[in-house]
Amino acid sequence: MEKKKVLFISQEIFPFLPKSDIASNARRLPQIVQEAGKEIRVFTPRFGAINERRHQLHEVIRLSGLNICIDDHDHPLIIKVASVAAARMQVYFIDNDEYFKRKTTLQDEKGSFYKDNDERAMFFCRGVLETVKKLGWQPDVIHCHGWMTGIMALYIKHIYNKDPHFKDTKVVYSLYNEAFEVPWDIRFPEKLKFDGFPEEVADKFADTSFLNVTKSFIDYCDGLTVAVDNLTPELRSIFDNAANCHKLDYVQEENQSREYDAFFDKVLEESVLA
Repeated sequence: MEKKKVLFISQEIFPFLPKSDIASNARRLPQIVQEAGKEIRVFTPRFGAINERRHQLHEVIRLSGLNICIDDHDHPLIIKVASVAAARMQVYFIDNDEYFKRKTTLQDEKGSFYKDNDERAMFFCRGVLETVKKLGWQPDVIHCHGWMTGIMALYIKHIYNKDPHFKDTKVVYSLYNEAFEVPWDIRFPEKLKFDGFPEEVADKFADTSFLNVTKSFIDYCDGLTVAVDNLTPELRSIFDNAANCHKLDYVQEENQSREYDAFFDKVLEESVLA
């Protein structure tokens, strides 16, 4: 029987960035899911805060070179890779000088969120999908960690839905307390339309606040999980009221291997709930 394939994408992963709820989960879950018998791939942005020499990142020339158009501007896609020896897994990094060369991650040195984080999210998720196609690796499930990855569900359901490579791919999104405090660019819906999204989809993002963006992303997910045991009341309400996807509440670390493995199987075997 062919192994099921799970693609993990995260806005941060330990040890390439410091430990956090997202970075730690994105490091641990791929390993335990792989050990449970599934095939995995892992992708993250190559933020400038990542020390390439220390972590031995190197460019994968055969996967780089594609241009991705965001808001009518072409941006070269660069793919790098490094290994996490203890987990026996490789991590692929999506890179681009304009979006990811800055020496911080999602906020500048003064703590202000970057105004183009919406575009960086679009570039990251599209870069992942184009790279996976080049690898010839067809994911059954894409598991998303961090608000920068939520747009993946939109791409799978509306832009790549006719691509044979992703026609059966399911998207699972994990909720964390990390949020962006300043709304995304007011032109985000226009950027979605330029990317090919239907007007009725793009218009759902007229309110670019964190809570509305999150809720709107989840509308297109097949699975939703709670990744922390102290989820904020606002996000807890979104989780409790999500009606059109399978849900997995917070699971203690010692039980995650069994619970997540079974949850991915459930998402794949059963149609999305009505």
